[in-house]
Amino acid sequence: MELKLLNDKGEAASTVSASDALFARDFNEALVHQVVVAYQANARLGNRKQKGRSEVAKSTHKPWRQKGTGRARAGMASSPLWRGGGKTFPNTPDENFSQKVNRKMYRAGMASILSQLAREDRLVVVENFSVEAPKTRLVAEKLKGLGVDSALVITDDLDENIVLACRNLPRLLVVEVHEADPVSLIRFPKVLVTRNAVAKMEEMLG
Repeated sequence: MELKLLNDKGEAASTVSASDALFARDFNEALVHQVVVAYQANARLGNRKQKGRSEVAKSTHKPWRQKGTGRARAGMASSPLWRGGGKTFPNTPDENFSQKVNRKMYRAGMASILSQLAREDRLVVVENFSVEAPKTRLVAEKLKGLGVDSALVITDDLDENIVLACRNLPRLLVVEVHEADPVSLIRFPKVLVTRNAVAKMEEMLG
């Protein structure tokens, strides 16, 4: 498959040969959904905590006698039926939300996403993505020349100038090849990939 290689002015300078297995795969919606959900679930932290009926600060005495009051029988004020009572099935901090995805499935899901991005012209290949100085203005001008407002940039070499220059751009995320994830690929309207990053992606995901 041939991918368009854009210059700094956003014009198609030439083409880059890419693997059909990575950039021309049929879109598998069910697999992509499973990979995205598993990635988000694995990022969750089990840090939420709720109190059970044995943990709430309530008296263990019987609120009123069993019979003769006309009210429903009650054993203690910490009952889950009462306001301020304990939770029936409380969430604990050691709850595990992780989901297992096989390596072959993950690679196929990433390839399906990249192929769909290429079909929708949301995937852009550039020669390199670097600036001479750590200045946000230089990166903004570079993106304006490419005609991109919000993008995920996947580069083969992340130097300090790019890291410092991109920190103040909220709609731009620059990562290396091994840091690219399915959620970011879907979230951004444009994905910029350097020529060398394409070769690394073929090596990692092919």
